Amino acid sequence: MVNVALLSKWHVHADDYAKQALENKNVTIKVVWDEDPERGEKWAEELGVPFISHLETVLGDPEIDAVVVDAPTNLHKEIILSAAKYKKHIFTEKVLAFTVKDCEEIYEVVKENGIQLMVSLPRLSKDYYLYAQEIVDQNLLGKLTTIRCRLAHNGAVPLEGKATGWLPDHFFNKEECGGGALIDLGAHPIYLTNRIAGPAAAVTARLQNTLGYEVDDNAVAIVEYESGALGIIEAAFVSSGSPFQLELYGTDGTLLIEDNQTRLKSKRLGEEWVIPDALPESHPCPFNQWIGKILDNEPTSISEADVIGLALINEASKMSHEQSRRITIAEIMNKTKQP
Repeated sequence: MVNVALLSKWHVHADDYAKQALENKNVTIKVVWDEDPERGEKWAEELGVPFISHLETVLGDPEIDAVVVDAPTNLHKEIILSAAKYKKHIFTEKVLAFTVKDCEEIYEVVKENGIQLMVSLPRLSKDYYLYAQEIVDQNLLGKLTTIRCRLAHNGAVPLEGKATGWLPDHFFNKEECGGGALIDLGAHPIYLTNRIAGPAAAVTARLQNTLGYEVDDNAVAIVEYESGALGIIEAAFVSSGSPFQLELYGTDGTLLIEDNQTRLKSKRLGEEWVIPDALPESHPCPFNQWIGKILDNEPTSISEADVIGLALINEASKMSHEQSRRITIAEIMNKTKQP
């Protein structure tokens, strides 16, 4: 049995992870902590567990095996390093941290303390991604030339009675979030595109403030990969009715995934579009993979490279927008090595 502490309900997915914990027969939620005591007390009452206001008290409890971190992103590093030093296994919402350097520091401490760290990158476990990877691995698209991945919603579009739309107000706090649409929603297209295309070489990005928030609400990043492929990553908080799209283009074919519709055209399969009869079975969700790793050392499908790669594209995109230029990955890595 893994005894878990829930650390903050700041993120919109915190309830989802609590639900996954409650549904996993190998997990018990023992306690709640939150940087906002009023919110934390209410959540603890809903879950029927104690609320503890001092984080060190939670982390110092020998009965707590692991923590789920859904605190503001700018607190991730501090909280995760503290949890690691207390040898607590860690599950956290993406992104792990704002910079590659901070991510590498976190992984170093995690490894020193022999604990399991899982960052929630859930779309790497989904059937459509697994199918796309199979198609690429089978070379049905030939040389991969372009990947376009879009994820957008209307969460920042004003509603009657709420000027900031249905997203929480704090999702527009630049200090807490480190950004807006790209760092939040764009995380999913970034790690999917990275996984399919391989190591990145350079990034050019625009992070727009369409509705006047202090964070971007509409963003595009163009990633040049070492393979020669281009990645076009789109994310927005200001698009109504926008479907999730993952498009792969190659010299010998095209794969189009739009929400639940998938179709493939490949020279190897003839001239017609092919709709697959079935997609591969999805992997367990990241939370359950994490528990399996803790208890039975089961392999996970989300790696350190995925997490670092996500931070890398975010960091380069932010720099590209601020400096209005193309940023090479070598620049970011040189910056990371500086003391």
